[in-house]
Amino acid sequence: MELDFSEIIPALPALWDGMLMTLQLMVMGVIGGIALGTVLALMRLSSNKLLANVAGAYVNYFRSIPLLLVITWFYLAVPFVLRWITGEDTPVGAFTSCVVAFMMFEAAYFCEIVRAGVQSISKGQMGAAQALGMNYGQTMRLIILPQAFRKMTPLLLQQSIILFQDTSLVYTVGLVDFLNSARANGDIIGRSHEFLLFAGAVYFVISFSASFLVKRLQKRITV
Repeated sequence: MELDFSEIIPALPALWDGMLMTLQLMVMGVIGGIALGTVLALMRLSSNKLLANVAGAYVNYFRSIPLLLVITWFYLAVPFVLRWITGEDTPVGAFTSCVVAFMMFEAAYFCEIVRAGVQSISKGQMGAAQALGMNYGQTMRLIILPQAFRKMTPLLLQQSIILFQDTSLVYTVGLVDFLNSARANGDIIGRSHEFLLFAGAVYFVISFSASFLVKRLQKRITV
């Protein structure tokens, strides 16, 4: 079989649209995941056993099921739950269901990263802040969390790279991301092998380059 990659050039605009969808899903999933993950991390670190147990159960649950199942569940099951609650048909679009699924799934992983970052900060800083008259919330917001995020930035970015790769799972609900755009265009033109090889190369270059930069950043942070 002779490979011909020339057919990819006319399809680049469509592939770019797919890449924009991939990046949009990743960015929204990361922002929401870090926000929710931070809340969960603080709950796990709380002296309130109920909050700690709820957050722990959340993390253990989402880390024990595949992301594909979460995406499918949100897309198919949530409308039925909403109809049962409201009594009205409330469709959840594919894009919305994927963003929420990514946010909730990644929050479990970001939670553990943030929690590890907070625990790495000297407890003496908490005592010093309280001696200056700061309450718990002010201490966390102004002193502890900024340092924790700085220490854990490489891990947060590495998890974001993983999510970038995982966005290809949105094919299950019909969203056209970069990989699915490559697959669809390849099938239409009759050059599916070339398009999939091209998509794989793009994923590799982006992920490898990002991982390399993260390692460089990690070395600078640890110096």
